[in-house]
Amino acid sequence: MSTTPPPTATGIAKVDAAKATLAAHADPTAPTGLALYSRFAFAGAVCCSITHGALTPVDVIKTRIQLDPAKYNTGLIGGFKKVISTEGAGAVWTGFGPTAAGYFLQGAFKFGGYEFFKQQSINLLGYETASNNRTAVYLASAGCAEFFADIALCPLEATRIRLVSDPTFANGLVGGFSKILKTEGIGAFYSGFGPILFKQVPYTMAKFVVFEKVNETIYSYVDKSKTSSGMQTVYNLSSGLVAGFAAAIISQPADTMLSKINKTKGEPGEGTTSRLIKIAKELGLRGSYGGIGARLFMVGTLTAGQFAIYGDVKKIMGATSGVEIAKTN
Repeated sequence: MSTTPPPTATGIAKVDAAKATLAAHADPTAPTGLALYSRFAFAGAVCCSITHGALTPVDVIKTRIQLDPAKYNTGLIGGFKKVISTEGAGAVWTGFGPTAAGYFLQGAFKFGGYEFFKQQSINLLGYETASNNRTAVYLASAGCAEFFADIALCPLEATRIRLVSDPTFANGLVGGFSKILKTEGIGAFYSGFGPILFKQVPYTMAKFVVFEKVNETIYSYVDKSKTSSGMQTVYNLSSGLVAGFAAAIISQPADTMLSKINKTKGEPGEGTTSRLIKIAKELGLRGSYGGIGARLFMVGTLTAGQFAIYGDVKKIMGATSGVEIAKTN
């Protein structure tokens, strides 16, 4: 998922031979620079917006379980039945607007940023060093990309959670966003910035590292150059599913805290840190994993879908040029 191979020789015959082969088969019309990264960003925006938007109903039930476990104590299916029977089928789509919009922005920064920071790492370290330390490169690239992605996501995520936790709060994205801005100020959008970083950065680091590692394992047995486009999509789905499960487990406590902190305003003079400490004490380890079943299903599904869609959109847009640092056949 990187861009152009480093131009200089490494002095290592095997590496230089691989680079020469790539250069010989390079498409001179393939996009580079800004044109390439904008395609990465668009593909990331599309895959995240589609998957998160489609799974809004699951996210609604997961959030309800986290915020009111005493009421929603019958799992994912039972939660669906309860919400639909008491509020109507449309209630499970609460927050669709901020979800689709927020993750469109976040996906652009996350996937586009990951590709950008990974390439910068390769440029800085050199191909061989980056390849030998690729796990560190994946972690650092994902962490940097997610930081900027969360700046874009946080206001819309705060709006989504407020709408889901209180369906009478406002009528949709614009109404909810405007009401928070007018009554609580811009700072209210970022009251959950700490928790969202605590949740999303480890989540994204795990997501990309596990995906890359599973993909690398698959292609250590299969020749990628001879793999059909359809099978590459299947492998991306499989790798994404495993990555999603790992990311969900790692980030679940922070996800629960994020839902709690965005549900209501803090007490006068109460800072975000003190609120987080209080929430953590109230939840405990068991409480912090409330809704994990729904979230495993949700995150596993959407992560698998994201990597499959991302890979396919990149192919459609011709954004497949470059060299990987993974060791494959």
